[in-house]
Amino acid sequence: MARDKKTLSLPLKTIRSGFEDESVDLRIDQIIAVKSINGLTRKSPKYLQIKSSIEQVGLIEPPAVFRDPKLEDKYILLDGHLRIDVLKEMGETEVTCLISRDDEGFTYNKHINRVATIQEHRMIQKAIERGVSEERLAAALNVDLKSIIEKRDLLDGICPEAVELLKDKQIGPKSFRPLRSMSPLRQIEVANLMNDSGVYTQSYALALLAATPPSQLLHPQRPRKIRGLDEEKMARMEAEMESLQREFRLIEESYAVDVMTLTFAKGYLAALLNNPLITRYLGQNHADFLDEFQKIVDIGTLAPPTA
Repeated sequence: MARDKKTLSLPLKTIRSGFEDESVDLRIDQIIAVKSINGLTRKSPKYLQIKSSIEQVGLIEPPAVFRDPKLEDKYILLDGHLRIDVLKEMGETEVTCLISRDDEGFTYNKHINRVATIQEHRMIQKAIERGVSEERLAAALNVDLKSIIEKRDLLDGICPEAVELLKDKQIGPKSFRPLRSMSPLRQIEVANLMNDSGVYTQSYALALLAATPPSQLLHPQRPRKIRGLDEEKMARMEAEMESLQREFRLIEESYAVDVMTLTFAKGYLAALLNNPLITRYLGQNHADFLDEFQKIVDIGTLAPPTA
């Protein structure tokens, strides 16, 4: 057993940091940019947001540079062109940088992991708890104050179980509004439906609200006012949605078995079509069967995109 553990251990000397251990304060004129920033870029929302953030709270993420092997005391800018340009516009002459060990522009920023809506709400709440005003947050993020307030109050009226189901999803703040009209159990059901379908839009949430029986509403006595739908249409939509949900659950239950069966069938047909005698016979006598068999064999994947 001890020998097995030794075999699986990874020597520490093979682990190499992508950046030097210490950040370095550099003059901006020491940094060589490999991208030019034009006037159109300076008017873009991303640029304005970075500029507003630096003006309000300072530089949060240091630019990444690489030591120029040809020019002494010069550094190639790998990541942070907009930040450097903003600092120049502000009249700054120095900046703290991370020194990369590799001469390439591939950094963790190239794989964009957008902050989920609920995580953003929690970050805003934490900042407010620490004494940062909504006005300053709006200025730092270059967004409207109403947007900050909406994200601050995002989970008011949403049950914890639904929050847990949606905590890592990209879902617009307006999509939470219809959920507030539903009972906690219905909120959980709707959150599961959103995850199953991969759709998190406000229109989908409103459709699910229209299909929600009065008994599953938080205030059933209040009329549901949805643009373009009267009571008769909502009742019909409610019945159709219930039927659709039942069919979806049946398909979901049999999906794994169907995929396995189709996988076996695909492998069997591929073996048959690799036999030239069988292929010739089918082509001469059952050309339509041969076409369908070939389509099944040519299926690239049987798994859904999220698998």
